[in-house]
Amino acid sequence: MRRRIYWLLPDVASARRTVDDLLLARISERHIHFVAKEGTDMTGLHEANLLQTSDLIRSAEAGLCIGIATGAILGAVLAVGFPIVGDKPQWGLIGVLAIVGAVFGAWASSMIGIATPSDRLKRFQPAVEAGQLLLMVDVPRSRVREIEQRLQSLHPEAHFEGEEKQVLAFP
Repeated sequence: MRRRIYWLLPDVASARRTVDDLLLARISERHIHFVAKEGTDMTGLHEANLLQTSDLIRSAEAGLCIGIATGAILGAVLAVGFPIVGDKPQWGLIGVLAIVGAVFGAWASSMIGIATPSDRLKRFQPAVEAGQLLLMVDVPRSRVREIEQRLQSLHPEAHFEGEEKQVLAFP
């Protein structure tokens, strides 16, 4: 399990030096992400992707849960009230509609979530709009303090902005 630490850096030059120091500390480039004001020259920096800057995952999870519940309720009503074959309830319809509802709910909600900025990053928006760069570093739990101390000592211009306890392994 990894933890994400957040830092605000004053400019692109500082961000590039910070990346170099993180690479020397054996943090893989795929675990270093930046968010900057639109139009900023991000050459040499790994820009955060949609999974990290939008509410895609949270929205898809919510849609999945709502879709399962809605599909199961609709399936129960249809199974009991409107049997397809004969007079007996069609209990399998509950499972089928729950799965269809889950897929549709996750898809529809993810379309909304991909266009919605991440709630976790909203607090950094004023600083980013002012020209600072947000650095997100995903590090193993055992190395969080080491990396924080390294950045504090090597980059006094940077500001530590906290850490997130759990980070998905794949993005």
